[in-house]
Amino acid sequence: MYDGKQKERKVMSQDRQNDFDVTNTVQVSITATVRDAVQDLYAEIFPGTSFDRLWLAFYDFERLFTGRYPGYNGCDTTYHDRQHTLDMTLALTRLVAGYERSVEPHDRLGADRAQMAIITSLFHDSGYIRHEVRDENFKNGAQFTLYHVSRSADFLRRYLPELGLSHDVGVSSMIVHFTGYELDLDKIELDDPRDIICGHMIGTADLIAQMADRCYLEKCRDRLYNEFVVGGVAVENATPGEYTVRYKSGKDLLKKTPAFYQQVVRDRLNSKFNRAYRYAEVLYNGQNPYVDAIRVNITHLVRVIKTDDWSLLRREPACFLGLANAMQDIEQLVRLQLASLTGRRIKTDEPLLMPV
Repeated sequence: MYDGKQKERKVMSQDRQNDFDVTNTVQVSITATVRDAVQDLYAEIFPGTSFDRLWLAFYDFERLFTGRYPGYNGCDTTYHDRQHTLDMTLALTRLVAGYERSVEPHDRLGADRAQMAIITSLFHDSGYIRHEVRDENFKNGAQFTLYHVSRSADFLRRYLPELGLSHDVGVSSMIVHFTGYELDLDKIELDDPRDIICGHMIGTADLIAQMADRCYLEKCRDRLYNEFVVGGVAVENATPGEYTVRYKSGKDLLKKTPAFYQQVVRDRLNSKFNRAYRYAEVLYNGQNPYVDAIRVNITHLVRVIKTDDWSLLRREPACFLGLANAMQDIEQLVRLQLASLTGRRIKTDEPLLMPV
């Protein structure tokens, strides 16, 4: 078991900057900064282990999301941007570090499995990136929303052998599904229970990083809603000529978020992912800055909804994309898509979907 000698680490900061992690110590919009933070943790957990493959993975991630990876256009999804993935990958590495320090030696993941989990995190949203040839008929990565995780798994199947990690393809392409809703998580079976634990931590990191984002509420209202429109989630074309409105606006999406958090997110974190978020507490003397930040966000959102004072959501975070006109392009797509519904048969349905 971990002996309690972990380094003193800063917990959630009250004066946090928009593109910094929950501790306000790592600028999660810069790939090299997150890479260095991950490398520091990796070296602490696995001293003397090579970081070369992870360094290359960060390099290729940066190229993929900025449009410099051969054959790909770059990131144009304004919610699922570069900052989100980097923030999530840092959170995942912290969970791995906490886990390795809190379990018996025979239960530890080990350097190779941890490396696989970190690389899977880096490319868990690669399915949103459009290929120049295969996806030439698509105008924005948000159009892949409902099946982007399967696309990410396909990318990992192609990419991992390039790093000399063909042996990780099977596990990586399965555990990436813990970040999505395309597969029944209870039916994912892997030979080694430690691989499932990696999946739990990846799914947890994806949820806690974005919901703990300082600008989570504004990003849901102003960016995620647009992705949901383009991706066929906000307005679903279930049957020919008939449309179901799930989210009427970004504000409507936020109004449904507290119930989603209580009924879906908490079940995932506590049951589906077996409270994997607790491993972060090993690094912060029993405190959990991610859980604390999520609580702050949800409490603030409930206050906004009760008072109907939406002016309280006034942050304007930067967006970290790979295409210069991505913001304007997706807004134009949203306008065209909503305008096309004029005169169509519309019904309102309000099931709990995934506004994260």
